[in-house]
Amino acid sequence: MLSHVEMISRIALGALFGSAIGFERDIHGRPAGLRTHLLVSMGSATFMVVSTQCFFYQGYDAGSHVEIDVSRIAASVVSGIGFLAGGAILKTGVSIQGLTTAAALWLAAAIGLCAGGGMYVEGAAVTVMGLISLTAFRIFEDKDDGSIRRYVSLTVDDSPDCVGRIAAALAGIEAKAPDFNYERKGDTGQIGLAFEVTLPERTGTSGLIDLLQKQPGVRHMHVRLRSHAGSHAD
Repeated sequence: MLSHVEMISRIALGALFGSAIGFERDIHGRPAGLRTHLLVSMGSATFMVVSTQCFFYQGYDAGSHVEIDVSRIAASVVSGIGFLAGGAILKTGVSIQGLTTAAALWLAAAIGLCAGGGMYVEGAAVTVMGLISLTAFRIFEDKDDGSIRRYVSLTVDDSPDCVGRIAAALAGIEAKAPDFNYERKGDTGQIGLAFEVTLPERTGTSGLIDLLQKQPGVRHMHVRLRSHAGSHAD
């Protein structure tokens, strides 16, 4: 039977390991960041401690024959984390985002189970390997670390070249908007345009807004940091 100090230490260490993974995700502006990974890892460590120690707190008689499968709660964490990780995956147009963050959440759960099971060296080693995978290996992928992504909706006067004109203006600042959603607004003579744009950090949101405001026929504009599906109130 572990002491209360040992059990709390395992949970705290799991939180510490998970926060290291979450901090890396936060640096790159991912939806699930430091707090989310910390909570996932801390929760997993708690479940693991409960799995291994709950038997001693049930008041069973010394001579009672009781069998407990200590792996069942831990196994449920592995399957249950899939629901949380699935929330980090976003589909925007033809692209899918958040797979790496979902995998990091899954890894944070495994690290928490390691810490909760007293496997401190293994938990620390997996944390280091996870950080290496998320940072050093980015050079082998086509990541736009020097870019920002914004979601734009416009109301513009209907004209034959409105989309081409806006696309050309975006290309002039090295911004990319591969897809435009087009909607005619009844008989008002206006159309709605919605698109996702990736632009250099040096341009920034203010530069994007200034550019779009200067385009002829723009009547209304809404720029947000991410889609509603990926936004978080906290």
